[in-house]
Amino acid sequence: MRGITTKLRVLACVTAVATLAPAASQAADVKAARVWAGPEYTRVVFDLSGPATYKMSQGDTPGSVVLDIAGSAVAPDFSAPGGQGLFKSMSTGKQGGTARLTATVDAKAKPKSFLLKPAGDYGYRLVLDLYPGGQTDPGDNPVSDDDTPSVSKAMADAPADAPAATVSKGRGKTIPAGVPPMAGGRKVVVAIDAGHGGEDPGAKGATGLREKDVTLMVARELADQINRQPGMQAVLTRNGDYFIPLKRRYQIAREHNADMFVSIHADAFKNSDAKGSSVWVLSPRGKTSEASRWLADRENRADLVGGVSLDDKDDSLAAVLLDLQQGYAMQASEQIAGNVLKALGSLGPTHRGYVERANFVVLRSPDVPSILVETAFITNPSEETRLRDSGHRRELANAVLGGVRNYFESMPPPGTWFAAQAARRNGTYVASTPAPVEADGSDDATDAKPVAKAPTRATAKAPVVSKPAKMVAQADAPAKKSGGSRADDNIRDLHRVGRGETLTGIAQQYGISVGSLKLANKMNDNTVRVGTVMVIPSG
Repeated sequence: MRGITTKLRVLACVTAVATLAPAASQAADVKAARVWAGPEYTRVVFDLSGPATYKMSQGDTPGSVVLDIAGSAVAPDFSAPGGQGLFKSMSTGKQGGTARLTATVDAKAKPKSFLLKPAGDYGYRLVLDLYPGGQTDPGDNPVSDDDTPSVSKAMADAPADAPAATVSKGRGKTIPAGVPPMAGGRKVVVAIDAGHGGEDPGAKGATGLREKDVTLMVARELADQINRQPGMQAVLTRNGDYFIPLKRRYQIAREHNADMFVSIHADAFKNSDAKGSSVWVLSPRGKTSEASRWLADRENRADLVGGVSLDDKDDSLAAVLLDLQQGYAMQASEQIAGNVLKALGSLGPTHRGYVERANFVVLRSPDVPSILVETAFITNPSEETRLRDSGHRRELANAVLGGVRNYFESMPPPGTWFAAQAARRNGTYVASTPAPVEADGSDDATDAKPVAKAPTRATAKAPVVSKPAKMVAQADAPAKKSGGSRADDNIRDLHRVGRGETLTGIAQQYGISVGSLKLANKMNDNTVRVGTVMVIPSG
């Protein structure tokens, strides 16, 4: 009996050891690390052999961040990355069964960390993001899996209940009326977004060409060509190999008061025969879901949409203003996309021959016309070869520029160099931009005398300074419903403020007093912002 008992105990021990063995072999070893330094934050990525449990803490000295990974070890061939951005250096160690990673960072850096599951060519990862002291994450949202790169299409549809983007308050910077940015009208600003970047390589061609590299090269070429054009200026969302969260990309465009947003990509498909360029705009579903989130989220309503805050507007008026802005942006996006697709068609067959629509995150700006350009299929061997050629990339950029420039020539934004050129072509003289006027708050405040009278809606030949606002109001303002609110009944028109316009001038244009205009828009002073959509009251 004792012999049997002993044998059972031995068998139990062997079983226990056998049960624990797989768990030990599945420990998440730290295999490698790499650093991506961008202008807004620095990202450190640790490759793990499996899922892990970790804890982040501050070290004993300023500028020290400790990551303890339970049940883990550092691989023998692990090599610490060199310093970049806010990351200086790191050391490794072991505390019992815990791997300890100690990063030396900028003393004022604000660290945040999270885990990522396998995606594409990547396995499990531990990410450490470092932000400048006192600065929040890009996009003002906590970093989550939704904001981190995926090797599949980075612009894929986001779920309907995804958190709404909170736009940087830099968009709401007050611009005194009448400050001239440049003689003859301001430059139009085109925000160019190089897709993917950093930890997110995007699609990959058969010979190893990465989408993130192609998009950056095309974006830089396009920016160079735009900056050589009169009346145009380019802004790059990224100008290096680092990742920017999707919502942050269009926020950058809004912060720079961009007139247009162009996101550059290279397409991919399992069938290597797929070929051709394509151009995308936001789908109606994307517009509707984004509008719902903006109106529901109080923090977003406090931000500026088209230069006007929705926070102090009743729901009916806020919906009208937001729908106006989105309608204008989508209408303009459609026209820009059509122009660009036609220009790309001159280089070869396009993928489908018409503008496509999808709920891409980067196209969701409520007030900046936005398009996404798929330059070619990187998974097509012949197109991958062309994407490697600098001459072909130059042609691609030139085609996009041609479509963009054609739009600005046909629909020049108010107060721009293009608007001034159009006015001259049509024989209409546009006044020089008046100097800033100190308003005393009275209803009969007057402006400094301009050199010549600027054209009004009634007298100027198309295109006129205020035409875009009028056009948008007619095309996109929703039909008034019976039993509408009093706010709807008091709205006579909606006006988008152009560069050089003043509150007094706008009031005179519509034959109303400055006081009634300020009251309708709940303004405390006579300062107006370029791009603001103002309510024109009935009387």
